[in-house]
Amino acid sequence: MALRQSTIDQLTAALRFRRIEEGITLMERIADDLEKIDASTENPGSLPVLVAQWIDAGFRDARFLTPFLNRFSSAFRKQMTVDQYLQLRLAEGFCALAMRQSDEAIRILELLIQTRQDLGDANRLALAHFWKGRAHRKKGEYESALTHIARARDLATASGDFVFRAIIRIQESWLLFQKGLDKEALQLLYSSEATLKSTDHYVALGNIESARGRIIRRSGDYASALKRFAKAVRLYEKRDPQHANLARCLVNAAYVRRILALEIKKRIDKRAQSGMARPPGGRGDIESLRARYQRLCHEALENLRTAREIYEFHGDEDGLGNVVLNLGYLHLDQGEIDRASQEADSAFRIGSGRTDQILMARARILGAACENAHVEEQTGEHDDVAVHASRARENSEEALALARSTQNRRLLAAALLARGATAANDFYQDWELARTCAAEAATNIGSGENDLLVEALADLKTRIVQAAGINDTLRAWSEGMLGDKTFQQIAEEFAEIVIPKVWMREEKKIARVAERLSISPKKVRRVLRNAGWR
Repeated sequence: MALRQSTIDQLTAALRFRRIEEGITLMERIADDLEKIDASTENPGSLPVLVAQWIDAGFRDARFLTPFLNRFSSAFRKQMTVDQYLQLRLAEGFCALAMRQSDEAIRILELLIQTRQDLGDANRLALAHFWKGRAHRKKGEYESALTHIARARDLATASGDFVFRAIIRIQESWLLFQKGLDKEALQLLYSSEATLKSTDHYVALGNIESARGRIIRRSGDYASALKRFAKAVRLYEKRDPQHANLARCLVNAAYVRRILALEIKKRIDKRAQSGMARPPGGRGDIESLRARYQRLCHEALENLRTAREIYEFHGDEDGLGNVVLNLGYLHLDQGEIDRASQEADSAFRIGSGRTDQILMARARILGAACENAHVEEQTGEHDDVAVHASRARENSEEALALARSTQNRRLLAAALLARGATAANDFYQDWELARTCAAEAATNIGSGENDLLVEALADLKTRIVQAAGINDTLRAWSEGMLGDKTFQQIAEEFAEIVIPKVWMREEKKIARVAERLSISPKKVRRVLRNAGWR
């Protein structure tokens, strides 16, 4: 079986300049021919890499590539030149990445990188670094990921492939975002968009908008984040209404809608308690808020339902795990603790089946929240509460161990807060451990972040202060009972007590607090952030 060289050349050119519609149309036209590739094909090693790159650009998914690679038998491979064999292995490395087999992808691609560095071929080497970086990112190994992504970017730049460099920079942007470098991440996204906006590479353009949504979401601007996700959805749909990245974007949108629903729920509770349910001459405010709350929850569930269908179509277990996890939190928010706990267990099983430590940690964080909810509600007899408290401790400790095995600082902060919330529940009331967890969690939350994680930190610190008692703490310090704390630690804790209260009295104006206390605005911001107020 032979494909015309002109066809291969056309596919290669379309890929280089990201003429995606042209390339995918041609790929569909020759799909049956590709399924008949055998040992008689001229230069067969180059075809698997070309097919892999087109799958990465939006053509079908890795299930098309797997049987294609399987036709290259051991006997067939023995007839290949070294270069052809290495190209075949490069395609297999991508296939492992696309099938979420990160460890296998890393193993294959590392060997290829070592070999390619001796043999040259910057284009193939750039691909190997690019795919290996993404495999490390999937495992939460962000430093290794950034090293390989940066190397891929440099190789693409040196070879003059600026379109590929723009695609690489989208990945680099996400990794910088994980390090808390939001401005740098956004600059890379704008740079990539400037290069790609003249193409019809809607998947890459959708990735840019989705990444912007994630960055904006973390700052607490949820309405703007939703707009970015909506734009990303429209871009993905231009390429494929069932593209896996579309599902991921819908999960992100569902998460934002859940946060907005939680904010409304807090307002409902506050107004109900204060008797502000029905302002004079106006419509029942609580009824209006409840309608908005229900609408947001419904929209979030619809986002997750569509995402589940797409992930099931692709056989994407990791994606399904994230859908299940978000469903669990929606159930927990609505007081359906047992359903939420079931979803947490389901997500953990999915994660453990694929050794996905990030998903496993998140599932255990949800599990701890469910068990703590049982403790707070005092469901069942005393012995039952003890069982729930013990399960919360086990879940939070496992989440913390899993989070520490990754380089995901936000995941670590969430796990520390789960452990701290468990220590501070009505059963344990271990305020020293809760305070330690809160302090370490604060160091893993970046400047300018203002989302649910920051709120969880503020809630935990408030509970610690209320339980321990400010007066008792100050009295103990005045009598020289400092425990194991240094003077610097005492000073920091005192600042976290005083500065937020002055900030509230000064109408939340940092400049006025700085002037009132004769300290720098920078220190005011830092203390407020560490105390969970900003």
